[in-house]
Amino acid sequence: MSSLQPAPSTLSVVATPIGNLEDLSQRAITTLQTVDLILCEDTRHSRKLLQAYQIVTPLQALHEHNELASVQKLIERLQTGQRMALISDAGTPLISDPGYRLVRACHQHGVQVLAVPGPCAAMAALSVAGLPSDQFCFIGFLPPKAAARSQRLQALTQSHATLIFYESPKRLLDTVRAMREVFGDQREVAHSRELTKAFEVTALTTLAELEAGLLADPDQQRGEHVLLLAGMPASASNAAIPPAMIALHKALCEHLPPRQAAGLLATHLGVNRNDLYTLSMKK
Repeated sequence: MSSLQPAPSTLSVVATPIGNLEDLSQRAITTLQTVDLILCEDTRHSRKLLQAYQIVTPLQALHEHNELASVQKLIERLQTGQRMALISDAGTPLISDPGYRLVRACHQHGVQVLAVPGPCAAMAALSVAGLPSDQFCFIGFLPPKAAARSQRLQALTQSHATLIFYESPKRLLDTVRAMREVFGDQREVAHSRELTKAFEVTALTTLAELEAGLLADPDQQRGEHVLLLAGMPASASNAAIPPAMIALHKALCEHLPPRQAAGLLATHLGVNRNDLYTLSMKK
């Protein structure tokens, strides 16, 4: 048996290209060739990839509408010794794609789960964004409705991490506008479009400039999009905490430990706990 071939009773989670077919690894090819079944979101879409590499392994659809009903039967088949691979339409499975229920069930039933790593739009975009990568948070797709989208963004205003979003062509402009309203015109944003494809572009700009560019050239709204939003600078978040809040924290510290007091105010008043604690201890 090849060292690349998965063992019996194994689910391999296989990353596939996000655009350029040459990004499929040799290990991924071998895995897809040797498993008994490939689980995918859309059999018509995935069959094109398999045909490009002359892979004839059977396909079965596993998507958000049938995953819950399919898991038990798939686990039973895996427990008999079958090998399966899980792929998404593009990139690394479970990153804004189905598969979580199956992977969790495998762990619960003693079925081995292997990662066959490779392309991921979020990580590819982060690597070329020109934004801090020591801390980042993957958000994925925002809610489609305006009120829910704004509420989700508001909850992220105190984050110091680079925030990673996926967005569709139809909602890209609305999302950028919502970000401007919440984070301001000058917040830095990297916009990656059509990663690994013929018209790949990554631009580091501001939210105001990005919106203006999308309006001036509607073609830039086409394709697959990743938005990476710079986190709040520490100096900006410190300045956002008013002196009255620091005084309130110090008053609470007469009855509670400082960190607990900061956490209480953060929960109920929406301030950044770490920034409040740091400023209060300095003054």
